[in-house]
Amino acid sequence: MSIWKQTTDLERINAWNRGCLVEHLGMVVTEVGADFLRGTMPVDSRTRQPFGLLHGGASVALAESLGSLAGNLCLDAVHEMAVGLDINANHVRAVTAGVVTGTARPLHLGRTTQVWEIRIEDERARLVCIARLTLAVVPRASPHAV
Repeated sequence: MSIWKQTTDLERINAWNRGCLVEHLGMVVTEVGADFLRGTMPVDSRTRQPFGLLHGGASVALAESLGSLAGNLCLDAVHEMAVGLDINANHVRAVTAGVVTGTARPLHLGRTTQVWEIRIEDERARLVCIARLTLAVVPRASPHAV
């Protein structure tokens, strides 16, 4: 059974990301399952730190982007939205090139909070980063067409 309350069309979801950090870092949502959202990010000059490794902040940006997108897809976009409340991440493997893939899955979908786990893996499906994102579900100040 699907957890989504909104249309999960990839073209529509990726259109939301135009002109913001997600697009600037090259992130792309690639798959929506019944209970997960998956996306990729390149490991290149935009996302590496000065020593040539994937920047931990870029991993966290991918985790928060996927989790926040997923969280909002679980809500009635006319009346409510999910916003980041807390995120933590453990960086467990260095990556120097290629593409990383993040998969966001809910741990808790409540009325006022959501908790998401985001696994980021390298091209060999090895864990790079594990993150947990807590979202607050808040009323939308003004109706917004999503």
